[in-house]
Amino acid sequence: MTLTLAIIAGAVLGLLILSAFFSGSETALTAVSRARMHELERRGIRRAALVRILKEMPERLIGAILLGNNLVNILASALATSLFLKLFGDAGVVYATLVMTTLVLIFGEVMPKTYAIVFPDKFAMAVAPIIRVLVAVFAPIVMGVEVIVKRTMRLFGVDISAVDNVLTPHDELRGAIDLHHREGGVFKRDRDMLGGVLDLQELEISDLMVHRTKMHTIDCTRPPDEIIKDVLASGFTRLPLWKDNPDNIVGILHARDILAALQKHRGDASKIKVEALALNPWFVPDTTSVADQLNAFLRRKAHFAIVVDEYGEVMGLITLEDILEEIVGDITDEHDTGASGVRREANGAFLVDGTTSVRDLNRLNDWNLPDEEATTIAGLVIHEAQMIPDPGQAFTFHGFRFEVVRKRRNQLTSIRVTPLGAVVAPARQE
Repeated sequence: MTLTLAIIAGAVLGLLILSAFFSGSETALTAVSRARMHELERRGIRRAALVRILKEMPERLIGAILLGNNLVNILASALATSLFLKLFGDAGVVYATLVMTTLVLIFGEVMPKTYAIVFPDKFAMAVAPIIRVLVAVFAPIVMGVEVIVKRTMRLFGVDISAVDNVLTPHDELRGAIDLHHREGGVFKRDRDMLGGVLDLQELEISDLMVHRTKMHTIDCTRPPDEIIKDVLASGFTRLPLWKDNPDNIVGILHARDILAALQKHRGDASKIKVEALALNPWFVPDTTSVADQLNAFLRRKAHFAIVVDEYGEVMGLITLEDILEEIVGDITDEHDTGASGVRREANGAFLVDGTTSVRDLNRLNDWNLPDEEATTIAGLVIHEAQMIPDPGQAFTFHGFRFEVVRKRRNQLTSIRVTPLGAVVAPARQE
């Protein structure tokens, strides 16, 4: 009798260990990162490959683990009940329930799952070979369970086979980057750079281009000495040349070419034919994605393109530097003025140039102003106000207060932006 009780108690103990194994395996194989396993597999760790294979069949994996876990838990409870019935009679059912609930909860669930959460990679690779065998052994039963589950859920109007992942890989990466930044694992600058790379496919070059109103262009019919003086004063390496009217771009003048021609003619600017030095302009549609334009720049080994709309009208220009700045932030050299168009005031408000990009403001201050309908801050105010406001008018939307400070004709040139909750001077007009 005593031997039988000891055997039953030992079996219950062994089943509790198996319960801990299945519970920890479920948590580890669910929590482990596929990207991390891919990297370890690339380094030659074979068990990482097993984990990756198991992660690629989630329904079979979870089904096999749950089947094994339920089998051992139910069997352990049945054996414990028989043991306590022999020891305490009918009251043994109550004792068995209390004891097994406590043991399964602590040693079969919480403790192994806690360990698996803390060390998911280590735990997952340790159990992967055994779990792989169990998935194969339990496959027929699990497949039968899957069929029953799918058909039952279909009766309630739920078709799980037609469900796609709501998040794209880009969205998942962006979410992971933002989460690590919030937890302090990724610095803001790194987050902005990684986010900038992910945004390239979603942006069109019209979102980054230098608008036609801010383009520095040169009339190629001007005297060569005036053109040279203009090129040197502009601070730009490449400048569009136009003829007859500013929309008729006939070439791109490179400062190095004109300086080489000046040296060739021993400083005599009158002998230089500026139009002959110009490179053929490259026109690109404004709907081109930034990622495609970056690839086009790399293929053509070019740095400069003129942006046109669907009617062929010049909309602006885009450079390789504009795209790189979307990733790494502003790139300035000794000839750049360094003016960002944003100045913080003592009362917590920001005096912003109307042509400042909404995306630049968001990245600079960690704001979340929408940039789908408008590229610049002036465009955002006009879009939200549904009018062209006058100086002194103020509006509140998206958690900010926008006050028009200056206006030139129909262009808002200066706007005061104040996050709600900051200390602000009284508005002149609402």
